[in-house]
Amino acid sequence: MTACATHPVLSGPAVERIASSDIQQVVVTNSIPLRDDAMKCSKIKVLSVAPLLARAIQSIHEDGSVSTLFI
Repeated sequence: MTACATHPVLSGPAVERIASSDIQQVVVTNSIPLRDDAMKCSKIKVLSVAPLLARAIQSIHEDGSVSTLFI
C-alpha cells in the first residue's frame, strides 16, 4: 500500500506511526521541510516541486497559461 501527501505536516508521532505501519511507502512533496526523523524514515519518499514551480513562474513571466501545466 502506498500513501501520498502534498504538504506533509508530520507532527507528533506521525513518523513513528508510518514506520510501524503496514504502509510500504508514503510519497510526499518538499513543499515544507521535513523533520530529521522523517528524512531518515525509509518509508517516506520526497518528490521535488521545484520543476513545476519553475514552469509556472516561466509561464506567468511569458504571459502564458499556468493551467496547461496540470493537463
